[in-house]
Amino acid sequence: MLATARRQLPPDGTLPGQWVAEQKPDGFRAILFARPGLIMVQSRQSADLTSAFPEIAAAATGLVEALVLDGELVVPHSGRLHFGELQNRARRRGRSAVQAAADRPAYLIVFDVLEAAGTELLKRPYIERRAILEDLFARDALAAPFTLCPSTPDRATALDWLDPAWGTAGIEGVVIKGSQQPYLPGKRAWIKVRSRTTAEGMIGGVTGALTSPTTLLLARYDAVGILRLIARTTPLPTAVRRDLARQLHPATPDHPWHGRSGSRSTE
Repeated sequence: MLATARRQLPPDGTLPGQWVAEQKPDGFRAILFARPGLIMVQSRQSADLTSAFPEIAAAATGLVEALVLDGELVVPHSGRLHFGELQNRARRRGRSAVQAAADRPAYLIVFDVLEAAGTELLKRPYIERRAILEDLFARDALAAPFTLCPSTPDRATALDWLDPAWGTAGIEGVVIKGSQQPYLPGKRAWIKVRSRTTAEGMIGGVTGALTSPTTLLLARYDAVGILRLIARTTPLPTAVRRDLARQLHPATPDHPWHGRSGSRSTE
């Protein structure tokens, strides 16, 4: 089940039932199958990640009941959920994966249960699935490296989770769900809201030509007055390129980057 991106928290009544928010960690979406004869960690794109995360597979093997769990694979490092370390883990196999699991252990932050004790739960409302999931953790049927995703019906708490301070810990934002929603595989029936930070900057240059810029090079002056490159946009749509071509002009000699050019940038 997928989510549609929004810039703001939706109003009450947008989704079936009561409005519920869950934290969105910075990780890989994964489905864990822990059934007799089948232990598999599957990515959102249906890739088999089982051998890359042997500690998750080992913990799934030891579960006392059959489960199918939906969650987010994460790797904590340096006081936050570290996406780079997670990517590194996902590339490893064999002995390298085992060593990486010891050095940088992964966790599965679980936010849904799709099957429990042989019973499929997809048609059950979210509130029932959440109760089953919370019970699994309460009676220690699920424990580390599995952890329960925080959830709240309180709008103020959800707004707090969107604070950039949570972003420094690896929480990207929130996912909004309806308490009466069934689990609909492949459907974008949830709502995802990312935390955002803003800062002023300027267009210091472009890639491509001024008549049809491919991307914009964004810049800010540092503490000593040097214009520094801080970011580059994603490739611009054709309509945006045409509009910008009417507004951009060649740099004058007093531009801090005057005279710099090449295959990656043009003033």
